[in-house]
Amino acid sequence: MTVQQRALVRRPSPQLADGITTHIDRSPVDVDLAVKQWQNYVGALSDAGWDIVEVAPADDCPDGVFVEDSVVMFGALAVLTSPGAASRRAEIAGTAEAITGLGYRSVTIAEPGTLDGGDVLKVGRQVYVGRGGRTNAEGVRQFRAALAPLGARVTAVPLTKALHLKSAVTALPDGTVIGFSPVVDDPGFFPLYRAMPEEPGAHVVDLGSGHLLMSAAAPESAALIEDLGYQPVPVDISEYEKLEGCVTCLSVRLRSAP
Repeated sequence: MTVQQRALVRRPSPQLADGITTHIDRSPVDVDLAVKQWQNYVGALSDAGWDIVEVAPADDCPDGVFVEDSVVMFGALAVLTSPGAASRRAEIAGTAEAITGLGYRSVTIAEPGTLDGGDVLKVGRQVYVGRGGRTNAEGVRQFRAALAPLGARVTAVPLTKALHLKSAVTALPDGTVIGFSPVVDDPGFFPLYRAMPEEPGAHVVDLGSGHLLMSAAAPESAALIEDLGYQPVPVDISEYEKLEGCVTCLSVRLRSAP
């Protein structure tokens, strides 16, 4: 059976420029340019064979475009999150509606637990969770309990130098974790680790067939990844990078049937 590949996205809010920044200084965001960059990002997903599912707009939520933070998929299970920034919790309802409409089974992280989807890195059945400013111990506990019946191994890793775990590391299709070492607390948590020369180069989205979506701001990293036998697909997301966003933040990929 061929499994339909879907990608959840949410268009940017008109208030995008007011999004939260934590580890970098605020700089002006060109919202019109951000909309064009989002359209090009969605186009890259579509060109790679992903069916686009738009989550209902959340115009009152400046950070709503970072839809990854609202849900974590593990197979056919959707874990609806409880964002560590209280101002972002209104984003969850739209994602929940989209997930339910697609027929996926879901569970929800309940307060006082907090969990941001950007803190979750899946490498096969090994799942790393960044224990930092947005995800707390109770959130990790609930997440671990939700995934345990599915055979997942959830490991909490320290996170103090970046907003989210996937702001610091992501993984290649072969399981190698790639990171920008100055913002990785302890690379020793990852059995296979390769340092990238640029911070945006630590962020990839596996599009399938060896194609990896990457920020256009990391040409040296792209060359390194191409030398490993992968095909980088660069996209310009400069306006989102001003808000500590990266290529993983702007979509949620659904690879399993509900």
